[in-house]
Amino acid sequence: AGGGGDALRSLLRAANALLQQRRYRAALAVLKGFRNGAVYGAKIRAPHALVMTFLFKSGSLREKLKSIAQATYTHSRNLAYFVFTYKGLMALQSRLQGKKIPFHSFFAAFIGGWLVFGENNPINSQIIMYLLSRILFGLSRLAVEKGYIPQPKQDPFPLVAALIWGTVLWLFEYHRQTLQPSLQSSMTYLYDDSNTWHDISDFLIYNKRTDSS
Repeated sequence: AGGGGDALRSLLRAANALLQQRRYRAALAVLKGFRNGAVYGAKIRAPHALVMTFLFKSGSLREKLKSIAQATYTHSRNLAYFVFTYKGLMALQSRLQGKKIPFHSFFAAFIGGWLVFGENNPINSQIIMYLLSRILFGLSRLAVEKGYIPQPKQDPFPLVAALIWGTVLWLFEYHRQTLQPSLQSSMTYLYDDSNTWHDISDFLIYNKRTDSS
């Protein structure tokens, strides 16, 4: 048993020594990026999939658990692949040009987005919509910082919030098919299902009656 322990300690020392090698730093950063992408994707998707599946999806427990596992795996895998691709292309461009420039970031992410997130499926759609909303906020702030648009005299957030809520409820009421399915489900629960009840059970305790009576 002692020999096995010594071998393990030697292996760990060798691995730690390798991790300290400066010449391998870029390649190791790509590998750790893959690891962090996989872990972060799972941490983000698993609780979201759990809540959304049990709130809005029908089916057996086995089918629900399978759906949660599949969504978590897909998100984790895609994020890991994207980070790996992005960091790899960033390192390659920097090595070829001898320095890092802003275009490298856009080009690496553009290629990664095309290859990894280019398929139009529910997981990728949710991720792209998440990013799009933050991009719009970020570009707005950048435009103010650069002086392209004047600094607002008052906080514009109340107006933005009002416009967004007004628009999304108008779309829900009159053009529902244009909204993303999970948003449709959420809004149906909030605004449509609250119009229907039969007695105290499905008014306060349950959303819908499970029996046919």
